[in-house]
Amino acid sequence: MAAREGYAQAGEYKSIDLLAVAAAREVTDGDVVFAGTGLPMLAIMLAQQKSAPNAVCIYEAGSIDGKPIDLPTSVGDARCATNATVAAGLTEAFYGQLHSGSVDLAFLGGAEVDKYGNVNTTVVGDYANPSKRFTGSGGNPDINSLARRTVFIMVQEKRRFKENVDYITSPGWWVKKWPEGKLVPKKEVYGKYFFGGVDAIITDMGVFRFDEDGIMYLDTVHPGFTAEQVKDNCGFELNISRVSGETLPPTYEELDLLYKVVDPEGIFLP
Repeated sequence: MAAREGYAQAGEYKSIDLLAVAAAREVTDGDVVFAGTGLPMLAIMLAQQKSAPNAVCIYEAGSIDGKPIDLPTSVGDARCATNATVAAGLTEAFYGQLHSGSVDLAFLGGAEVDKYGNVNTTVVGDYANPSKRFTGSGGNPDINSLARRTVFIMVQEKRRFKENVDYITSPGWWVKKWPEGKLVPKKEVYGKYFFGGVDAIITDMGVFRFDEDGIMYLDTVHPGFTAEQVKDNCGFELNISRVSGETLPPTYEELDLLYKVVDPEGIFLP
């Protein structure tokens, strides 16, 4: 039977499929990509199968340029090291590659984000007496600070998209300069160690990017949603005037690659 061509229709794909595909499309051929467990793995492996065969993946636990036959269950899975150029550890991944400025793109997750791209994975409320404590940074500050581009993959909720996050775990385009605590451009704080910043936020409702002033705006809306619905799910005044259209749904080829090649065991895909 001939493979189906074109874009999948509504009802033929799930939200997680669109998230993985949208993230994979952020990978440029030849990129050195720092990826974490879950959706980032689906994204980089799909990109390597489809549009970026020369992309190099670095997993946080220390494998570099691995070619897993099966999808790893985590960044610490021994399968990450299959046919890898380097199979070392955290020191090589963070200091040998990330801190040396070798990483082009990083995929990360977050609990809260503000309009400047600052991301919180630490606490809700006051740091010393929080109403909720998350798992912590998990390397997010280093990865986000030193990759040239960062793409965050998050759930879209009003409580998560805030005017100002409760705690800055990973810096966006405007950060606090101490001791004054005043928000200033990231480049002013980082100086010669400024490599880049947050390039996109991908949620289950749309894709967000940042303007020339480092302020978030809505770029594309996922099928089934409107720009107004996305705006209503933000806790700050979101710029929707620059919406370029609807996020392209997965193609049938991308879905086949996801379910038959990347994750046939259903480790992350339902």
